[in-house]
Amino acid sequence: MSLSFAKRQINSLLLLELFRGLSITGRVFLTRAITIRYPEEDTPISPRFRGMLALRRYANGEERCIGCRLCEAACPALAITIEADVRSDGSRRTTIYDIDAFKCMHCGFCEEACPVDAIVLTSEMHYHMEARGENIFTKDKLLAIGDLYEEKIAQDREKDNA
Repeated sequence: MSLSFAKRQINSLLLLELFRGLSITGRVFLTRAITIRYPEEDTPISPRFRGMLALRRYANGEERCIGCRLCEAACPALAITIEADVRSDGSRRTTIYDIDAFKCMHCGFCEEACPVDAIVLTSEMHYHMEARGENIFTKDKLLAIGDLYEEKIAQDREKDNA
């Protein structure tokens, strides 16, 4: 009979492991809880959080997207569909810009690939779909989201660069 076997048997008989576990439980039980009551309290969010997608505009109101399709190529989930056309003034703009929110992984590759900072991931995480087809974010919907959150996007970019 080895010494370690005898030691294990004595520890087992004296229930030392049980009392050690109960002491840890007692210490944690007496500390203050750090629970966040979710709907009433918001959790702190990083300025780099990647939430709902949006398309941005320039200060003069013109959409930023030039239809280069780099975001479509960078998307690993193939969630972005773009069709572009040349306008009468010679500039290229998108005619169709659709993102399937169910496919999107919020990886941020589209945001990194965009040379004009047109597609962004906002800090908005509370959104849902109630009907079939609402998961497809069209160009108009993405521009509306961008208009709504432009100030917050600018604030988050400023915090991130500081």
